[in-house]
Amino acid sequence: MTKRLFVGNLSWDTTDEDLRAEFSRVAPVLSATVATDRDTGRSRGFGFVEVEEADATAVISSMNGKDVSGRQLTVNEARPKEPRGDSGGYRRGGSGRY
Repeated sequence: MTKRLFVGNLSWDTTDEDLRAEFSRVAPVLSATVATDRDTGRSRGFGFVEVEEADATAVISSMNGKDVSGRQLTVNEARPKEPRGDSGGYRRGGSGRY
């Protein structure tokens, strides 16, 4: 089994490879992804690292609060993505009359 970890407070210039290299110092990394803005392609300042479940606790305790590129990382177990739901009030299509 694997665990997906949330990594917050990343430097804006952190790449997937940088993230993998930093976490690989603690345990083997199965995947590492920095979240990027859909329009600009720039980092959103957080990412996800996937490790074996047996290594997750050690990775969290070693990396949470660690200074990387002048920023203290926030590392914890990722929560499932929640559904976004209705965007509120805006209706697509139609003539504009309700």
